Parts: sequence; structure tokens; C-alpha cells
Amino acid sequence: MYENSFPSKRFKHTLDFLKKHVSPNERILDLGVENPLSKIMRSEGYSTENTKGEDLDKDFSSVLNSDADVVTAFEIFEHLLAPLNVLSQIKANKLVASIPLRLWFSPAYRSKTDPWDRHYHEFEDWQFNWLLEKAGWEIKETKKWTHPVKKIGFRPFLRLFTPRYYIVYAIRKTDN
Repeated sequence: MYENSFPSKRFKHTLDFLKKHVSPNERILDLGVENPLSKIMRSEGYSTENTKGEDLDKDFSSVLNSDADVVTAFEIFEHLLAPLNVLSQIKANKLVASIPLRLWFSPAYRSKTDPWDRHYHEFEDWQFNWLLEKAGWEIKETKKWTHPVKKIGFRPFLRLFTPRYYIVYAIRKTDN
């Protein structure tokens, strides 16, 4: 997946946000298979376990069987048909999740060779917030950042100032 480009800027923003809200002594379940970011999290002292590549639209076993304090999901929910289902099943009380934002000037991403590497959803921030709220989460902090590309053209120009990524720190709502 990262053969031609390593997303250093995205990983830095993500790690800085994670460090702000999650301490290294908290156990993390990272949704998605092991990847360069989960390896970086471990190198920063986080106890991180990944899901095993199961279809999180249908199989919640990793989430249900986890005793993690925190669930992270970095660029995962846009690949799911029904992210509400897995978000509702999380037992941990903290969630740190990021998504690529929908860009009005660019279609949703679709790999022609890898059916797992397709975006069913590309959310606007309010849509992702609504999804989290419906799944029982209370958003405590959010952040957006851009993702410029080294190309010439109208779309690359728009990417200079149009936010591409959105990250959220949320806690599980309690019924009082």
C-alpha cells in the first residue's frame, strides 16, 4: 500500500493527536491489520493489538473479545458499508478515529485491483460526527489538516488549503 509514498505528514498529525489523548499505559485495539502506523505506535511505547483482517461489517469478534482501553481506527470507516454496527459494539471507553474527508473536486477512491482498498464512504465532518453520536460516542476534540500533492493543476492547488483528513477523540456516552 505504501510502495510509492509514505504518508509521513498524516502519520505525524495522527501520532501527535494520539499522544495528546492516550497515554502509553492504555491498551489499544487498532482496527485494521498491522500497518506502518501501528508499528510506529508500538515504537512510541503504545501497547497496540490489531484486528486480523476480518470483514468488520460482519465480524465484530475482535472488538467484542478485546479488553483494550482505547480503540483506534485510522482511515478504516470509509471502507465499511455500515460503520455504525462496529462503532456500536466497541467496549472500550475511548476512541481515536480519523477519516479522509470527502472532497467536492475529487471522486471517492476506488482501487481497481484490491476490493479491500475502496472507499464506500467519504464523509463530511458533520456526517462522521453524526455517525459517532448515533453509535453512542461523545466527541471531545477534533482536528483537520490538508494533504498537498506535488503536482501542477487545479485539484493540486485546491489541496493546498482544503482539509483532507479529519481526526476525532471521543468517549463512550454514559447513561445518567
